Amino acid sequence: MPSPELPPIIGHRGAAAAAPENTLAGLRAAHRLGARWVEFDVKLSQDGVPILMHDDRLNRTTNGRGKVAKLPMAALAELDAGAWFGPQFTGERIPTFEQALDLCAELGLGINVELKPCPGRADETTRRALAVLRERWPQGLPLPLISSFEHRCLALAAELAPELPRGYLCGRLARNWPAELARYGCQTLHASARWVRQSQIAAVQAAGVPLLLYTVNEPGPAQALLRAGATSLFTDRISEVGAVAAGHGPERLAG
Repeated sequence: MPSPELPPIIGHRGAAAAAPENTLAGLRAAHRLGARWVEFDVKLSQDGVPILMHDDRLNRTTNGRGKVAKLPMAALAELDAGAWFGPQFTGERIPTFEQALDLCAELGLGINVELKPCPGRADETTRRALAVLRERWPQGLPLPLISSFEHRCLALAAELAPELPRGYLCGRLARNWPAELARYGCQTLHASARWVRQSQIAAVQAAGVPLLLYTVNEPGPAQALLRAGATSLFTDRISEVGAVAAGHGPERLAG
């Protein structure tokens, strides 16, 4: 497979300002709005099925209640994951990882898979998600980028799927970020746009490491961050941020 080219914008949780996050409707919206890559979160149902979901609890983004890890896939599949966002999305379901991969492949979308395990399920989430990814992701599309705040997931991904690029995900950039990237064999650095300083962006750029910043929803800051040297911006607002990013070309990952 070709090495991935990272575009200046990546749809956050699909297209979170235009459609319910982490749903197939959100992936379709991202594609419709012009995104070439999307990011979404993956965790497990009680019975070990990888699904798209950010929170450990169902309350915010579905009509369900309680912990995601307490319900099997059959029960999760009955929940409404769209009505909270708007009546036009009533009936939207929690997608399985397989369904999301198939749709992204159909649409030709590159993907950043954030492994978001429920407490105590880092190894199981990584193993099951990577197994599905290797089975479903077609040749000819860019390699998926794997990222996680749970660094145990990155270590295990490096062991089980060394061919897949990995992104080190953090909030504030620590001084020892080069050592952390080396420790987990990561090709990209992902950090909060809220805390990053221009001098840090320059240092990461000088090191030749792609810097991906989240979550940037205003055109002014987006333009400033890209001009300062950020590689990609995760955004809920693909149209608005994409308009100022149009002059910035894709960057190919090394290796």
